[in-house]
Amino acid sequence: MNSRDRFLAALQRQPHGRPPVWIMRQAGRYLPEYRALKAKSDFLTMVRTPDLAVEVTLQPLRRFAKLDAAILFSDILVIPEALGVGYRFRDEGGIAMERALSTEADLATLDVSGAAERLNYVYEALRLLRKELGMNKALLGFAGSPWTLACYLVEGGGSEDFPKTKALVKSNPRMMHRLLETLATAVAEYLTRQFAAGADAIQIFDSWAGALDGADYEEFSLRYIRAVLERLPKSAPVILYAKGKSPQAEALARTGVPCLGVDWTMPLSQVRALAGRPICLQGNLDPTYMPGEPAAAAAAVRAILQDNAGDPGHIFNLGHGITPDARIETFQAVVDEVTKE
Repeated sequence: MNSRDRFLAALQRQPHGRPPVWIMRQAGRYLPEYRALKAKSDFLTMVRTPDLAVEVTLQPLRRFAKLDAAILFSDILVIPEALGVGYRFRDEGGIAMERALSTEADLATLDVSGAAERLNYVYEALRLLRKELGMNKALLGFAGSPWTLACYLVEGGGSEDFPKTKALVKSNPRMMHRLLETLATAVAEYLTRQFAAGADAIQIFDSWAGALDGADYEEFSLRYIRAVLERLPKSAPVILYAKGKSPQAEALARTGVPCLGVDWTMPLSQVRALAGRPICLQGNLDPTYMPGEPAAAAAAVRAILQDNAGDPGHIFNLGHGITPDARIETFQAVVDEVTKE
């Protein structure tokens, strides 16, 4: 069974031997070849230039041959940009949007018509990657959830706890629902086109799920994730990652996705028990192991595999993105441990 087939079998909880493995945000500053490329071209140019996005996507697979999947090098904020709100990286760190949305009039300025077409550079990168990878490695696309994208748009950038966004939920829920519906439509069309361009599976990142509690999470996030899923091809291979929401695995599983991405805060066995139905899980090594010793990371990998107890619905991954201080030898030790026959 090749890597692509193994990955798709795991999503469907079919027997596939060892767990397939990929690492969230595989590309990045921990790789010298990435740093060399970035010295010549900034991040946003690499995202918007298909040939460069392909090169960055393939860098980890060239170095770590046992990876089973490539994840497109891109950014969740390409959708707000396509709607007319650009973004940049602050000199002091973090994301800054060109403007914040605070009124109903601001919503009217979003350029909804043709937004998906303005992301053709993403689909071209996927088509090129499909040709490069053939049918031997799985190819993943992704998008931010409507709620997570709304957080950036309302806040005007990244934030520790998104106070403006939380306030808008309470003060003007009508406006928030209008924004979320717009984003759900854009995300669904974007992901549909990713599948058409060659993606085998996609991941929806609800990175700021933790900013919502209780019924608000259902109303302002899960409701619109379901709206995205309803617009995708039937039985589309979708992985839903909601950071900090493992205790709500049952609610996440009720969206109908075949796979849940799991952060490192709860063992896979507990998440399975909470999910309430057989489901594929992706995860969930604590990324803080990656800058450390290879032996410690390998031991943590073994513990995760033992906790999974051989359930076929498991794709090994980090519980969050790989950091710039990760060690290449530790990355290699993790991959070697998972792929050990």
